[in-house]
Amino acid sequence: MTGLQDQDIFGKPINLANLLSVQPKAIVSRILVKHSGGSITLFAFDAGQAVSEHTAPFDAMIHVLEGTADVTVGQDKHTVNAGKSILLPANVPHAVRAPQAFKMLLFMLRKE
Repeated sequence: MTGLQDQDIFGKPINLANLLSVQPKAIVSRILVKHSGGSITLFAFDAGQAVSEHTAPFDAMIHVLEGTADVTVGQDKHTVNAGKSILLPANVPHAVRAPQAFKMLLFMLRKE
């Protein structure tokens, strides 16, 4: 098994931001890859939406495709613009907020 959730995008050049639309007052997601080693998920946040502070037992990375995200990692607050990424270390509290509509990729790396 390849781990790809969307066979329609396998082996083809794609514009990831076009695979998901921002929905009013919502956070929507689309899993692109998921297997025992980790996952890649595309998210679209409407302005004002947020994922509250939490921790994960594995490292992750956010890459903003469009718009701007406010990301808190531990006690540090960051503005992450389109084309930029931020690493989220395992077991460190983090949160994501949308000051404006934005789209991002979330890469989660599970320890085996």
